[in-house]
Amino acid sequence: MSAICFSKLTSSNILSFTSSSSIPSKVPESPALSPSISRKFPAFCKPLARPPRKLHLRSRSKSSEAEELSSPEDEWLKKLPDKKKPLYSHSLPCIEAWLRSLGFYQSKEDRAVWLVEKADWHAQLSLDVTDLYIRYLKSGPGNLEKDVERRFSYALSREDIENAVLGGP
Repeated sequence: MSAICFSKLTSSNILSFTSSSSIPSKVPESPALSPSISRKFPAFCKPLARPPRKLHLRSRSKSSEAEELSSPEDEWLKKLPDKKKPLYSHSLPCIEAWLRSLGFYQSKEDRAVWLVEKADWHAQLSLDVTDLYIRYLKSGPGNLEKDVERRFSYALSREDIENAVLGGP
């Protein structure tokens, strides 16, 4: 419909020209200033910009913020598949929530790397494309002579991976 209306639009409907020049003498600044345009082409006369949105800020206590942060985490833990299911059947947010529940925290440098510091050992867990890697660090407590690395397939169950990882080096 707008294409049909636009085809009927002529320069005489929008601009008035002086006889000595082809430069427009007056161009309406807004469709509201020209009632003839708004009657002929009502679809073109709507304002283009929306008014700015008002932000409503509510003050919250720190306890309510902590509840909001833990609430989505709890939701993902509730959505965890059965512990006997292979890890590949878990969504990434579920795996992340599960790792946090085991005491792991996410590295700031690499989002696929998770760290844990247990009383007897420290470890770095990596979520690779095809496998999950756990590296027990010799720099942590315990008497490791070198870093010990293990690799687990995502085809293993969450329960098996959890038992193997938390079993330590």
